Amino acid sequence: FASSLLYLPALASQLWPNAKWLQKIQPYLHQDNPWHMGIFFVFIIFFTYFYVAITFNPTEVADNMKKYGGFIPGIRPGRPTAEYLDYVLTRITTPGALYLGLVALIPMIAFALLNATQNFPFGGTSILIVVGVGLDTVKQIESQLQQRNYEGFLR
Repeated sequence: FASSLLYLPALASQLWPNAKWLQKIQPYLHQDNPWHMGIFFVFIIFFTYFYVAITFNPTEVADNMKKYGGFIPGIRPGRPTAEYLDYVLTRITTPGALYLGLVALIPMIAFALLNATQNFPFGGTSILIVVGVGLDTVKQIESQLQQRNYEGFLR
């Protein structure tokens, strides 16, 4: 979402090349511009929190836990559980969002330092996909080895 939103002014400048306000922001639309990188980083953090807020509802989880007899030791069921889940979720999401933002910035910073062209097919999303596939592959190998009573793949 972040890269799509940042692409909209560049698209608008191609559709309306005579618009003066688009000509003024044209230098800031390049990925090697520090303003572009900063806005991209902020957008990634925002959309990480937005996605977490949409997919995980602490109040609903707390109600389901209470309904089915589950609880968190030391936390009362109901509203205190929802507040605790929200607190933990925020503490987990913050470093995750910062990590995602930094990983997404690595290629932009590398391109800016190496003066590479923007046509190089490499980006932060590619890094995240490769790491995710690698971790999933290791998990699958571990589960196969454990089923066959081996100690482990990486130990």
